[in-house]
Amino acid sequence: MASREYEALVAAMTRPLVAPGDPVEVAREKLEAVHGHPVADGTRVAWTEYGGVRCAWVDTPETRDSERVLVLCHGGAFIAAGGDGYLFYAEMLARPFGARVLLVDYRLAPEHRFPAALEDCAGAYRGLLAQGVRPEHVGIVGDSCGGGLAVAALLRVRDEGVPQPAAVVSLGGWFDLEARGDSARAPLAPDPFAHADFVCARGRDYVGDGGDLRDPRVSPIHADLTGLPPLFLQVGQIDLTRDDALAMARHAGRVGVEVRLEIVPEMIHGFQGLASAGIAEAAAALGRAGAFFRAKVV
Repeated sequence: MASREYEALVAAMTRPLVAPGDPVEVAREKLEAVHGHPVADGTRVAWTEYGGVRCAWVDTPETRDSERVLVLCHGGAFIAAGGDGYLFYAEMLARPFGARVLLVDYRLAPEHRFPAALEDCAGAYRGLLAQGVRPEHVGIVGDSCGGGLAVAALLRVRDEGVPQPAAVVSLGGWFDLEARGDSARAPLAPDPFAHADFVCARGRDYVGDGGDLRDPRVSPIHADLTGLPPLFLQVGQIDLTRDDALAMARHAGRVGVEVRLEIVPEMIHGFQGLASAGIAEAAAALGRAGAFFRAKVV
């Protein structure tokens, strides 16, 4: 049973964060209003570039000397928040993952359409390895649209012969920008953080009117996952991406990719981010994702 704190927080969201009919400017404004929280005084942020892509190193006093690197492809529906708005999220992941976090500040749609975000995530990873960081010390994580970007980036570098990292973690990843699953079209309960038509609208912002939402580089649910590193897929039971995570787990298993799927009871899309608000279920979920990461990344 969900905690009273979680239920109270969700109940207080009388206005959904997402609305399918919102123009991109309004959707961006709403999303950015719930991101951009300040980081703690002891957290260090250092902006740099890898592969020509703006990135930020984010580490806490506990992770400053870690050799593990967590590359973060952030959420924000392809259109919002950016690297500056996700510094708090990188900080939130650093401790349970026991890693320094490299936050990729990829270009946002619709000003920069596909494949800009994908190329930036892949380019930052390539650039990291080019600086001598060993792939066995690296994992990649993405939340929401960033989960799809993380997988797509690894598929891109796989096809180029670039070594894979040691693990990939998806937190409610957008793997199907058509949102065709039953969990999206007939959700178990209203979700203030997600809506199927909102995903489709933001997917169209990403690919453009003439773009193909079924391109495997856009919707990895259609991709051949052969050769990916161990994969951890975590979704909430109410999350519209639940069925997509199930399908991805099946696809990965069929081609011999090690995969772990976790469906967290009663949780909505993006619930992991509520760890920053002190929600116990979110913190525990990140702890489990971090344990998977630490078991794979040396």
